[in-house]
Amino acid sequence: MKEREKFGSRLGFILVSAGCAIGIGNVWKFPYITGIYGGAAFILMYLVFLVALGLPIMVCEFTVGRGSRMGMGKALDTLEPKGTKWHHMKWISIFGSFLLMMFYTMVGGWMLNYAFMEATGKFVGLDGKAVEGVFGDMLTNPGTMTFWAIVAIVISFGACGFGLQKGIEKVTKVMMIALLLLMIALAVNSAFLPNAIEGIKFYLVPDFGEVAKKGFGNAVFAAMSQAFFTLSIGIGSMEIFGSYLDRKKRITGEAVNIVLLDTFVALMAGFIIIPVCFAYGVEPGSGPSLLFITLPTLFNNMAGGRIWGTLFFIFMSFAALSTIIAVFEEILAFFMDIGGWSRKKAVGVNFVLITVLSLPAILGFNLLSGIQPLGEGSNIMDMEDFLVSSNLLPLGSLVFVLFCVRKNGWGFENFLKEANKGEGIKFPHWIRLYMQYILPLIVVVIYLKGYYDMFSGKSTAVFVSWMCFAALLLFVIFGVSIFTGRKKTGKAK
Repeated sequence: MKEREKFGSRLGFILVSAGCAIGIGNVWKFPYITGIYGGAAFILMYLVFLVALGLPIMVCEFTVGRGSRMGMGKALDTLEPKGTKWHHMKWISIFGSFLLMMFYTMVGGWMLNYAFMEATGKFVGLDGKAVEGVFGDMLTNPGTMTFWAIVAIVISFGACGFGLQKGIEKVTKVMMIALLLLMIALAVNSAFLPNAIEGIKFYLVPDFGEVAKKGFGNAVFAAMSQAFFTLSIGIGSMEIFGSYLDRKKRITGEAVNIVLLDTFVALMAGFIIIPVCFAYGVEPGSGPSLLFITLPTLFNNMAGGRIWGTLFFIFMSFAALSTIIAVFEEILAFFMDIGGWSRKKAVGVNFVLITVLSLPAILGFNLLSGIQPLGEGSNIMDMEDFLVSSNLLPLGSLVFVLFCVRKNGWGFENFLKEANKGEGIKFPHWIRLYMQYILPLIVVVIYLKGYYDMFSGKSTAVFVSWMCFAALLLFVIFGVSIFTGRKKTGKAK
Protein backbone atom coordinates (compact mmCIF):
# COMPACT_ATOMS: atom_id res chain seq x y z
CA MET A 1 0.00 0.00 0.00
CA LYS A 2 1.32 3.44 -0.94
CA GLU A 3 2.37 5.47 2.08
CA ARG A 4 0.00 8.32 3.00
CA GLU A 5 1.27 11.79 2.18
CA LYS A 6 2.17 14.00 5.14
CA PHE A 7 2.58 17.71 5.69
CA GLY A 8 6.12 19.03 5.41
CA SER A 9 5.73 21.11 8.57
CA ARG A 10 3.35 21.81 11.43
CA LEU A 11 2.99 25.39 10.19
CA GLY A 12 1.92 24.02 6.83
CA PHE A 13 -0.88 21.99 8.42
CA ILE A 14 -2.10 24.94 10.50
CA LEU A 15 -2.09 27.38 7.57
CA VAL A 16 -3.70 24.96 5.12
CA SER A 17 -6.43 23.96 7.61
CA ALA A 18 -6.97 27.58 8.59
CA GLY A 19 -7.15 28.44 4.90
CA CYS A 20 -10.01 25.97 4.59
CA ALA A 21 -11.80 27.45 7.61
CA ILE A 22 -11.18 31.04 6.52
CA GLY A 23 -13.61 31.66 3.75
CA ILE A 24 -15.65 34.49 2.39
CA GLY A 25 -18.06 34.16 5.33
CA ASN A 26 -15.35 35.42 7.68
CA VAL A 27 -15.04 38.65 5.75
CA TRP A 28 -18.41 38.94 4.09
CA LYS A 29 -20.80 37.89 6.84
CA PHE A 30 -19.05 38.44 10.16
CA PRO A 31 -18.70 42.25 10.00
CA TYR A 32 -22.28 42.90 8.91
CA ILE A 33 -23.85 40.40 11.32
CA THR A 34 -21.76 42.00 14.08
CA GLY A 35 -23.13 45.34 12.93
CA ILE A 36 -26.71 44.07 13.09
CA TYR A 37 -26.42 42.70 16.65
CA GLY A 38 -24.64 45.51 18.42
CA GLY A 39 -20.93 45.10 17.84
CA ALA A 40 -18.78 43.75 20.66
CA ALA A 41 -21.71 42.27 22.60
CA PHE A 42 -22.27 39.91 19.70
CA ILE A 43 -18.55 39.11 19.48
CA LEU A 44 -18.48 37.96 23.12
CA MET A 45 -21.36 35.53 22.51
CA TYR A 46 -19.73 34.36 19.28
CA LEU A 47 -16.46 33.52 21.06
CA VAL A 48 -18.28 31.48 23.72
CA PHE A 49 -20.07 29.37 21.11
CA LEU A 50 -16.90 29.01 19.05
CA VAL A 51 -15.25 27.17 21.95
CA ALA A 52 -18.36 25.25 23.03
CA LEU A 53 -19.61 24.26 19.59
CA GLY A 54 -17.09 24.64 16.79
CA LEU A 55 -13.93 23.41 18.53
CA PRO A 56 -15.10 19.93 19.67
CA ILE A 57 -16.62 19.16 16.25
CA MET A 58 -13.37 20.20 14.55
CA VAL A 59 -11.45 17.90 16.91
CA CYS A 60 -13.79 15.04 15.94
CA GLU A 61 -13.26 15.66 12.24
CA PHE A 62 -9.46 15.90 12.45
CA THR A 63 -9.29 12.81 14.67
CA VAL A 64 -11.37 10.68 12.28
CA GLY A 65 -8.95 11.69 9.53
CA ARG A 66 -5.79 10.90 11.48
CA GLY A 67 -7.19 7.71 12.96
CA SER A 68 -8.22 6.29 9.59
CA ARG A 69 -5.41 7.72 7.42
CA MET A 70 -8.12 8.05 4.77
CA GLY A 71 -10.31 10.72 3.24
CA MET A 72 -14.07 10.49 3.70
CA GLY A 73 -14.27 7.93 0.91
CA LYS A 74 -12.96 5.23 3.27
CA ALA A 75 -12.54 6.85 6.71
CA LEU A 76 -15.79 5.61 8.24
CA ASP A 77 -15.40 2.21 6.56
CA THR A 78 -11.99 1.86 8.21
CA LEU A 79 -13.00 2.85 11.75
CA GLU A 80 -16.57 1.55 12.09
CA PRO A 81 -17.33 -1.76 13.86
CA LYS A 82 -18.22 -4.65 11.57
CA GLY A 83 -21.90 -4.92 10.79
CA THR A 84 -22.66 -1.20 11.20
CA LYS A 85 -23.79 1.22 8.50
CA TRP A 86 -21.83 4.38 9.31
CA HIS A 87 -20.00 4.18 5.98
CA HIS A 88 -23.21 5.19 4.18
CA MET A 89 -22.91 8.60 5.85
CA LYS A 90 -19.81 9.42 3.78
CA TRP A 91 -22.08 10.55 0.94
CA ILE A 92 -23.04 13.60 3.02
CA SER A 93 -19.44 14.77 2.78
CA ILE A 94 -18.92 13.90 -0.87
CA PHE A 95 -22.20 15.39 -2.03
CA GLY A 96 -21.65 18.45 0.17
CA SER A 97 -18.19 19.09 -1.25
CA PHE A 98 -19.37 18.92 -4.86
CA LEU A 99 -22.42 21.04 -4.12
CA LEU A 100 -20.35 23.70 -2.35
CA MET A 101 -17.98 23.94 -5.30
CA MET A 102 -20.90 24.31 -7.70
CA PHE A 103 -21.34 27.89 -6.50
CA TYR A 104 -18.24 28.73 -4.44
CA THR A 105 -16.01 28.61 -7.53
CA MET A 106 -18.28 31.24 -9.08
CA VAL A 107 -18.05 33.47 -6.00
CA GLY A 108 -14.26 33.00 -5.98
CA GLY A 109 -14.35 34.18 -9.59
CA TRP A 110 -16.27 37.29 -8.50
CA MET A 111 -13.43 38.18 -6.11
CA LEU A 112 -10.78 37.72 -8.79
CA ASN A 113 -12.82 39.81 -11.23
CA TYR A 114 -13.25 42.60 -8.68
CA ALA A 115 -9.52 42.59 -7.89
CA PHE A 116 -8.85 42.94 -11.63
CA MET A 117 -11.43 45.72 -12.04
CA GLU A 118 -10.05 47.65 -9.05
CA ALA A 119 -6.48 47.28 -10.35
CA THR A 120 -7.42 48.47 -13.86
CA GLY A 121 -9.41 51.48 -12.59
CA LYS A 122 -12.88 50.23 -13.56
CA PHE A 123 -14.51 51.93 -10.55
CA VAL A 124 -12.59 55.23 -10.68
CA GLY A 125 -14.99 58.18 -10.72
CA LEU A 126 -18.14 56.05 -10.38
CA ASP A 127 -20.85 56.88 -7.86
CA GLY A 128 -22.82 54.29 -5.88
CA LYS A 129 -25.46 53.83 -8.58
CA ALA A 130 -22.83 53.24 -11.25
CA VAL A 131 -20.94 50.76 -9.03
CA GLU A 132 -24.21 48.89 -8.48
CA GLY A 133 -24.62 48.84 -12.26
CA VAL A 134 -21.18 47.20 -12.66
CA PHE A 135 -22.20 44.43 -10.26
CA GLY A 136 -25.49 43.97 -12.11
CA ASP A 137 -23.70 43.83 -15.47
CA MET A 138 -21.40 41.10 -14.17
CA LEU A 139 -24.33 38.98 -12.99
CA THR A 140 -26.14 39.28 -16.31
CA ASN A 141 -23.04 38.29 -18.32
CA PRO A 142 -22.58 34.48 -18.21
CA GLY A 143 -19.39 34.67 -20.29
CA THR A 144 -17.63 36.94 -17.80
CA MET A 145 -18.66 34.89 -14.78
CA THR A 146 -17.74 31.59 -16.49
CA PHE A 147 -14.29 32.93 -17.42
CA TRP A 148 -13.44 34.04 -13.88
CA ALA A 149 -14.89 30.87 -12.34
CA ILE A 150 -12.62 28.83 -14.63
CA VAL A 151 -9.64 30.99 -13.59
CA ALA A 152 -10.43 30.13 -9.93
CA ILE A 153 -10.80 26.43 -10.82
CA VAL A 154 -7.52 26.35 -12.80
CA ILE A 155 -5.55 28.03 -9.98
CA SER A 156 -7.00 25.70 -7.34
CA PHE A 157 -6.67 22.43 -9.26
CA GLY A 158 -3.21 23.57 -10.35
CA ALA A 159 -2.16 23.76 -6.70
CA CYS A 160 -3.73 20.36 -5.93
CA GLY A 161 -2.11 18.79 -9.00
CA PHE A 162 1.40 19.13 -7.54
CA GLY A 163 0.45 17.12 -4.45
CA LEU A 164 0.26 17.95 -0.76
CA GLN A 165 3.70 19.36 0.06
CA LYS A 166 4.79 20.75 -3.32
CA GLY A 167 1.39 22.12 -4.29
CA ILE A 168 -1.29 22.62 -1.64
CA GLU A 169 1.03 23.32 1.31
CA LYS A 170 3.44 25.57 -0.63
CA VAL A 171 0.72 27.61 -2.41
CA THR A 172 -1.57 27.96 0.61
CA LYS A 173 1.30 29.04 2.88
CA VAL A 174 2.13 31.89 0.51
CA MET A 175 -1.53 32.90 0.16
CA MET A 176 -2.23 32.77 3.90
CA ILE A 177 0.86 34.77 4.87
CA ALA A 178 0.02 37.33 2.18
CA LEU A 179 -3.61 37.36 3.36
CA LEU A 180 -2.60 38.10 6.95
CA LEU A 181 -0.20 40.87 5.91
CA LEU A 182 -2.84 42.43 3.65
CA MET A 183 -5.37 42.35 6.48
CA ILE A 184 -3.04 44.16 8.85
CA ALA A 185 -2.25 46.84 6.23
CA LEU A 186 -5.95 47.35 5.44
CA ALA A 187 -6.90 47.49 9.14
CA VAL A 188 -4.21 50.12 9.84
CA ASN A 189 -5.46 52.19 6.91
CA SER A 190 -9.08 51.97 8.18
CA ALA A 191 -8.01 53.02 11.70
CA PHE A 192 -6.72 56.39 10.42
CA LEU A 193 -9.85 57.32 8.47
CA PRO A 194 -12.00 60.24 9.74
CA ASN A 195 -14.43 59.15 12.49
CA ALA A 196 -12.92 55.66 12.47
CA ILE A 197 -12.63 55.78 16.28
CA GLU A 198 -16.44 55.64 16.54
CA GLY A 199 -16.47 52.48 14.49
CA ILE A 200 -13.75 50.94 16.69
CA LYS A 201 -15.76 51.82 19.83
CA PHE A 202 -18.85 50.25 18.30
CA TYR A 203 -16.78 47.16 17.53
CA LEU A 204 -14.96 46.81 20.87
CA VAL A 205 -17.34 48.19 23.53
CA PRO A 206 -20.22 45.78 24.35
CA ASP A 207 -23.69 47.28 24.11
CA PHE A 208 -26.24 44.77 25.36
CA GLY A 209 -28.95 47.41 25.06
CA GLU A 210 -28.53 47.23 21.29
CA VAL A 211 -28.72 43.44 21.51
CA ALA A 212 -32.00 43.73 23.43
CA LYS A 213 -33.49 45.87 20.65
CA LYS A 214 -32.87 43.10 18.12
CA GLY A 215 -33.96 40.38 20.55
CA PHE A 216 -31.54 38.54 22.82
CA GLY A 217 -32.66 35.15 21.53
CA ASN A 218 -32.07 36.23 17.92
CA ALA A 219 -28.59 37.48 18.81
CA VAL A 220 -27.71 34.26 20.65
CA PHE A 221 -28.82 32.11 17.74
CA ALA A 222 -26.98 34.32 15.24
CA ALA A 223 -23.79 34.00 17.32
CA MET A 224 -24.29 30.25 17.63
CA SER A 225 -24.84 29.84 13.89
CA GLN A 226 -21.86 32.00 12.94
CA ALA A 227 -19.59 30.08 15.33
CA PHE A 228 -20.80 26.82 13.81
CA PHE A 229 -20.53 27.75 10.13
CA THR A 230 -17.32 29.80 10.25
CA LEU A 231 -15.03 26.76 10.62
CA SER A 232 -16.22 24.86 7.51
CA ILE A 233 -16.88 21.73 9.56
CA GLY A 234 -19.18 18.89 8.61
CA ILE A 235 -18.38 17.92 5.00
CA GLY A 236 -14.92 16.45 5.50
CA SER A 237 -12.76 19.33 4.27
CA MET A 238 -10.97 19.28 7.64
CA GLU A 239 -10.98 15.49 7.86
CA ILE A 240 -8.80 15.11 4.77
CA PHE A 241 -6.02 17.21 6.29
CA GLY A 242 -6.28 15.24 9.52
CA SER A 243 -5.47 12.15 7.42
CA TYR A 244 -2.15 13.79 6.41
CA LEU A 245 -1.25 14.72 10.01
CA ASP A 246 1.44 12.93 12.04
CA ARG A 247 1.07 11.99 15.71
CA LYS A 248 3.66 14.33 17.22
CA LYS A 249 1.01 16.74 18.50
CA ARG A 250 -2.39 16.20 20.12
CA ILE A 251 -5.34 17.15 17.98
CA THR A 252 -6.91 19.63 20.42
CA GLY A 253 -3.92 21.97 20.43
CA GLU A 254 -3.79 21.98 16.62
CA ALA A 255 -7.54 22.68 16.42
CA VAL A 256 -7.19 25.54 18.93
CA ASN A 257 -4.49 27.14 16.74
CA ILE A 258 -6.76 26.98 13.70
CA VAL A 259 -9.75 28.36 15.62
CA LEU A 260 -7.58 31.25 16.89
CA LEU A 261 -6.34 32.05 13.38
CA ASP A 262 -9.86 31.85 11.94
CA THR A 263 -11.12 34.13 14.72
CA PHE A 264 -8.27 36.58 14.16
CA VAL A 265 -9.20 36.90 10.48
CA ALA A 266 -12.90 37.38 11.30
CA LEU A 267 -12.13 40.06 13.88
CA MET A 268 -9.64 41.82 11.59
CA ALA A 269 -12.25 41.87 8.83
CA GLY A 270 -14.40 43.89 11.19
CA PHE A 271 -11.51 46.27 11.88
CA ILE A 272 -11.21 46.80 8.12
CA ILE A 273 -14.87 47.22 7.22
CA ILE A 274 -16.64 48.78 10.23
CA PRO A 275 -14.37 51.87 10.61
CA VAL A 276 -14.75 52.47 6.84
CA CYS A 277 -18.54 52.37 7.26
CA PHE A 278 -18.44 54.84 10.15
CA ALA A 279 -16.01 57.10 8.29
CA TYR A 280 -18.44 57.48 5.39
CA GLY A 281 -21.76 57.18 7.22
CA VAL A 282 -22.73 53.72 5.97
CA GLU A 283 -24.70 51.18 8.03
CA PRO A 284 -22.29 48.31 8.94
CA GLY A 285 -25.18 45.85 9.04
CA SER A 286 -26.26 46.54 5.47
CA GLY A 287 -25.73 42.99 4.23
CA PRO A 288 -23.81 41.30 1.38
CA SER A 289 -24.24 44.35 -0.89
CA LEU A 290 -21.67 45.95 1.43
CA LEU A 291 -18.95 43.93 -0.29
CA PHE A 292 -19.70 44.48 -3.96
CA ILE A 293 -21.40 47.85 -4.03
CA THR A 294 -20.77 49.88 -0.88
CA LEU A 295 -17.06 49.17 -0.34
CA PRO A 296 -15.96 49.81 -3.97
CA THR A 297 -17.86 53.12 -3.76
CA LEU A 298 -16.14 54.02 -0.49
CA PHE A 299 -12.71 53.13 -1.88
CA ASN A 300 -13.36 55.72 -4.59
CA ASN A 301 -13.61 58.39 -1.89
CA MET A 302 -10.35 57.41 -0.16
CA ALA A 303 -6.90 58.75 -0.83
CA GLY A 304 -5.20 55.94 -2.75
CA GLY A 305 -8.56 54.16 -2.92
CA ARG A 306 -7.70 52.27 -6.11
CA ILE A 307 -4.70 50.68 -4.36
CA TRP A 308 -6.65 49.86 -1.19
CA GLY A 309 -9.55 48.44 -3.21
CA THR A 310 -7.19 46.23 -5.21
CA LEU A 311 -5.48 44.96 -2.06
CA PHE A 312 -8.86 44.28 -0.40
CA PHE A 313 -10.14 42.12 -3.25
CA ILE A 314 -6.80 40.32 -3.59
CA PHE A 315 -7.20 39.48 0.09
CA MET A 316 -10.78 38.32 -0.58
CA SER A 317 -9.55 36.22 -3.51
CA PHE A 318 -6.99 34.49 -1.27
CA ALA A 319 -9.71 33.77 1.32
CA ALA A 320 -11.88 32.17 -1.37
CA LEU A 321 -9.10 30.25 -3.14
CA SER A 322 -7.71 28.74 0.07
CA THR A 323 -11.14 27.20 0.75
CA ILE A 324 -11.58 26.01 -2.84
CA ILE A 325 -8.15 24.31 -2.80
CA ALA A 326 -9.01 22.53 0.47
CA VAL A 327 -12.36 21.22 -0.77
CA PHE A 328 -10.85 20.21 -4.12
CA GLU A 329 -8.30 18.11 -2.23
CA GLU A 330 -11.10 16.33 -0.38
CA ILE A 331 -12.81 15.57 -3.69
CA LEU A 332 -9.56 14.32 -5.26
CA ALA A 333 -8.81 12.14 -2.21
CA PHE A 334 -12.21 10.48 -2.60
CA PHE A 335 -11.40 9.28 -6.11
CA MET A 336 -7.83 8.34 -5.19
CA ASP A 337 -8.89 6.37 -2.08
CA ILE A 338 -12.01 4.72 -3.53
CA GLY A 339 -10.99 4.19 -7.14
CA GLY A 340 -7.23 3.94 -6.80
CA TRP A 341 -6.89 6.80 -9.30
CA SER A 342 -3.67 8.70 -9.78
CA ARG A 343 -3.70 12.33 -8.70
CA LYS A 344 -3.25 13.39 -12.33
CA LYS A 345 -6.32 11.44 -13.48
CA ALA A 346 -8.43 12.70 -10.55
CA VAL A 347 -7.47 16.32 -11.33
CA GLY A 348 -8.27 15.95 -15.05
CA VAL A 349 -11.68 14.34 -14.57
CA ASN A 350 -12.77 16.65 -11.77
CA PHE A 351 -11.61 19.77 -13.58
CA VAL A 352 -14.14 19.00 -16.32
CA LEU A 353 -16.78 17.87 -13.84
CA ILE A 354 -16.55 20.92 -11.54
CA THR A 355 -16.47 23.33 -14.50
CA VAL A 356 -19.68 21.84 -15.92
CA LEU A 357 -21.37 21.65 -12.50
CA SER A 358 -20.57 25.35 -11.85
CA LEU A 359 -22.64 26.46 -14.84
CA PRO A 360 -26.16 26.20 -13.28
CA ALA A 361 -25.29 28.70 -10.51
CA ILE A 362 -23.74 31.07 -13.07
CA LEU A 363 -26.68 30.80 -15.47
CA GLY A 364 -29.13 31.16 -12.57
CA PHE A 365 -28.41 34.92 -12.54
CA ASN A 366 -29.16 35.38 -16.25
CA LEU A 367 -30.28 32.73 -18.75
CA LEU A 368 -31.90 30.54 -16.07
CA SER A 369 -33.10 33.37 -13.83
CA GLY A 370 -36.68 32.15 -14.30
CA ILE A 371 -35.86 29.12 -12.14
CA GLN A 372 -36.66 30.14 -8.55
CA PRO A 373 -36.44 26.92 -6.50
CA LEU A 374 -36.96 28.51 -3.07
CA GLY A 375 -39.71 30.88 -4.11
CA GLU A 376 -39.93 34.29 -5.72
CA GLY A 377 -36.65 36.18 -5.82
CA SER A 378 -34.46 33.10 -5.25
CA ASN A 379 -32.04 31.55 -7.72
CA ILE A 380 -30.11 28.34 -8.26
CA MET A 381 -27.19 29.47 -6.09
CA ASP A 382 -29.59 30.14 -3.21
CA MET A 383 -30.83 26.54 -3.44
CA GLU A 384 -27.31 25.13 -3.55
CA ASP A 385 -26.23 27.31 -0.65
CA PHE A 386 -29.28 26.24 1.38
CA LEU A 387 -28.57 22.56 0.77
CA VAL A 388 -24.96 22.96 1.92
CA SER A 389 -25.27 25.48 4.76
CA SER A 390 -28.60 24.42 6.25
CA ASN A 391 -28.39 20.70 5.55
CA LEU A 392 -25.07 19.05 4.79
CA LEU A 393 -22.84 21.06 7.16
CA PRO A 394 -25.02 20.51 10.29
CA LEU A 395 -25.94 16.92 9.35
CA GLY A 396 -22.33 16.07 8.56
CA SER A 397 -21.21 17.59 11.86
CA LEU A 398 -23.85 15.52 13.66
CA VAL A 399 -22.48 12.36 12.03
CA PHE A 400 -18.89 13.15 13.10
CA VAL A 401 -19.92 13.76 16.72
CA LEU A 402 -22.19 10.73 17.03
CA PHE A 403 -19.66 8.47 15.32
CA CYS A 404 -16.97 9.52 17.80
CA VAL A 405 -19.04 9.12 20.97
CA ARG A 406 -21.35 6.15 20.41
CA LYS A 407 -20.38 2.57 21.27
CA ASN A 408 -21.69 1.26 17.95
CA GLY A 409 -19.55 3.88 16.18
CA TRP A 410 -15.85 4.48 16.72
CA GLY A 411 -16.52 4.94 20.43
CA PHE A 412 -15.45 7.72 22.77
CA GLU A 413 -12.48 5.84 24.23
CA ASN A 414 -11.03 5.07 20.80
CA PHE A 415 -11.62 8.65 19.72
CA LEU A 416 -10.02 10.03 22.88
CA LYS A 417 -7.00 7.73 22.56
CA GLU A 418 -6.31 8.94 19.01
CA ALA A 419 -7.02 12.61 19.75
CA ASN A 420 -4.57 12.60 22.69
CA LYS A 421 -1.61 10.95 20.95
CA GLY A 422 1.42 13.24 21.01
CA GLU A 423 2.24 16.38 22.96
CA GLY A 424 0.07 19.38 23.74
CA ILE A 425 -3.44 20.12 25.04
CA LYS A 426 -5.43 17.04 26.05
CA PHE A 427 -9.02 16.58 24.98
CA PRO A 428 -10.78 16.10 28.36
CA HIS A 429 -12.56 12.89 29.31
CA TRP A 430 -15.14 14.80 31.37
CA ILE A 431 -16.65 16.33 28.23
CA ARG A 432 -18.10 12.98 27.19
CA LEU A 433 -21.68 13.56 28.40
CA TYR A 434 -21.74 17.00 26.80
CA MET A 435 -20.71 15.51 23.46
CA GLN A 436 -23.14 12.62 23.73
CA TYR A 437 -26.26 14.62 24.48
CA ILE A 438 -25.93 18.42 24.60
CA LEU A 439 -23.74 19.06 21.54
CA PRO A 440 -25.89 16.93 19.17
CA LEU A 441 -28.99 18.72 20.51
CA ILE A 442 -27.44 22.14 19.74
CA VAL A 443 -26.59 21.02 16.20
CA VAL A 444 -30.15 19.73 15.70
CA VAL A 445 -31.56 23.08 16.90
CA ILE A 446 -29.33 24.98 14.46
CA TYR A 447 -30.39 22.63 11.68
CA LEU A 448 -34.13 22.95 12.32
CA LYS A 449 -33.90 26.72 12.87
CA GLY A 450 -32.33 27.03 9.41
CA TYR A 451 -35.38 25.34 7.92
CA TYR A 452 -37.74 27.45 10.01
CA ASP A 453 -36.11 30.70 8.92
CA MET A 454 -36.19 29.66 5.28
CA PHE A 455 -39.80 28.41 5.06
CA SER A 456 -41.80 29.96 7.91
CA GLY A 457 -42.89 32.80 5.63
CA LYS A 458 -44.24 30.40 2.99
CA SER A 459 -47.67 28.77 2.87
CA THR A 460 -48.57 26.28 5.59
CA ALA A 461 -48.38 23.35 3.13
CA VAL A 462 -44.90 24.35 1.93
CA PHE A 463 -43.65 24.95 5.49
CA VAL A 464 -44.98 21.61 6.81
CA SER A 465 -43.62 19.69 3.80
CA TRP A 466 -40.10 21.06 4.20
CA MET A 467 -40.09 20.56 7.99
CA CYS A 468 -41.16 16.94 7.46
CA PHE A 469 -38.29 16.54 4.99
CA ALA A 470 -35.86 17.96 7.58
CA ALA A 471 -37.19 15.55 10.20
CA LEU A 472 -36.81 12.62 7.77
CA LEU A 473 -33.10 13.36 7.27
CA LEU A 474 -32.61 13.49 11.04
CA PHE A 475 -34.47 10.19 11.37
CA VAL A 476 -32.03 8.54 8.94
CA ILE A 477 -28.94 9.77 10.81
CA PHE A 478 -30.24 8.92 14.27
CA GLY A 479 -31.47 5.59 12.91
CA VAL A 480 -27.94 4.70 11.86
CA SER A 481 -26.43 5.99 15.12
CA ILE A 482 -28.91 4.25 17.46
CA PHE A 483 -29.97 1.02 15.75
CA THR A 484 -27.13 0.01 13.42
CA GLY A 485 -25.16 -3.05 14.50
CA ARG A 486 -27.76 -4.24 17.01
CA LYS A 487 -28.75 -7.35 15.09
CA LYS A 488 -25.16 -8.47 14.92
CA THR A 489 -24.74 -7.98 18.66
CA GLY A 490 -27.87 -10.02 19.32
CA LYS A 491 -26.59 -12.93 17.21
CA ALA A 492 -23.27 -12.89 18.99
CA LYS A 493 -25.02 -13.58 22.27
